[in-house]
Amino acid sequence: MRPTRQLHDLGQSLWLDNITRGMLDNGRLARHIAEDSITGVTSNPSILDAAFASGDSYDAAIRAMRRPGVRAAALVFALVLEDLRRAADLLRAVFDATAQRDGWVSMEISPLLANDGPGSLAAASYIHRQAARENLLVKIPGTAAGLAAIEQAIYLGIPVNVTLLFSPAHYVAAAQAYMTGIERRLAVGKHVRVASVASLFVSRWDVAANADLPIDLRNRLGIAIAGLTYRAHRALLAAPRWQALAAAGAAPQRLLWASTGSKEATMSDTLYVSALAAPDTINTLPEKTLRAFADHGRVDEAMPADGGEADAILAEIALIGLDIDALAARLQHEGVESFATSWRRLLQRVADQP
Repeated sequence: MRPTRQLHDLGQSLWLDNITRGMLDNGRLARHIAEDSITGVTSNPSILDAAFASGDSYDAAIRAMRRPGVRAAALVFALVLEDLRRAADLLRAVFDATAQRDGWVSMEISPLLANDGPGSLAAASYIHRQAARENLLVKIPGTAAGLAAIEQAIYLGIPVNVTLLFSPAHYVAAAQAYMTGIERRLAVGKHVRVASVASLFVSRWDVAANADLPIDLRNRLGIAIAGLTYRAHRALLAAPRWQALAAAGAAPQRLLWASTGSKEATMSDTLYVSALAAPDTINTLPEKTLRAFADHGRVDEAMPADGGEADAILAEIALIGLDIDALAARLQHEGVESFATSWRRLLQRVADQP
């Protein structure tokens, strides 16, 4: 049995963390769906920048759509929405067969809006309306300003992928925003089936902390943070607040592992896939990581619901003096800035296109 199928049978969904026009045109995405148990697609500004920079897939479309007064951002959104609609259509059968649990694609609002709540909500509403696909999640960063937009988006019935979460506290705040939005819908008699996922970024912890850690603790912090977040997720689903919403027909906000590609040549190229095997979660994989796991990945055991050795690892790291809360805040800020840089570069690339 293919390792990707083993994860699927364990109860974990695999989504592809990539989207390009080329993979739609040449059938590569369709093959991943058919052969590698891929049941969703995510994207972000860095992925989009790389897609537009590689080859000439978008050149003719940019020339055809360019008009006086049309800004680069409008062109980018239009082109990306075309791709995501095609991906959503490829995944529609999965969406229907899984009762809307899987089969999703994601599109992110402009990262320049990460600290602008009203602007984030307006952008999410625009993307949701323009996409015209039931199986499209709008990605909104889980910043302080973003959380207010997430709650209101859920209340308005907009499916949301909460992105750039880095800690159990970040996750819980996102989950509370989701539940509050659902509770508000329930209070006014609206249906409560509004989908959401909460995306925890994993490998960036190790990239940031490895240099300050002894060898035996390197490349273990991200997985430990994920373990504690999984424990918080399971506790939240067992709590009376969520149980009341579930009884009313709400679907749980699913926990998604993001940033799961190995970042160092000395690491196992499937580390963050094997270690994060957990029922009822999602792992969104870079294409290189997906290929590696499909080829030689292993599923040894599911992630412990209690976090396993996460507490012990974090206790050791605390003795070294690493401030986990401060690092989580820094990573979220750096994530916003990194995506903003990619977004600006992409807009300039399109503006400069002859």
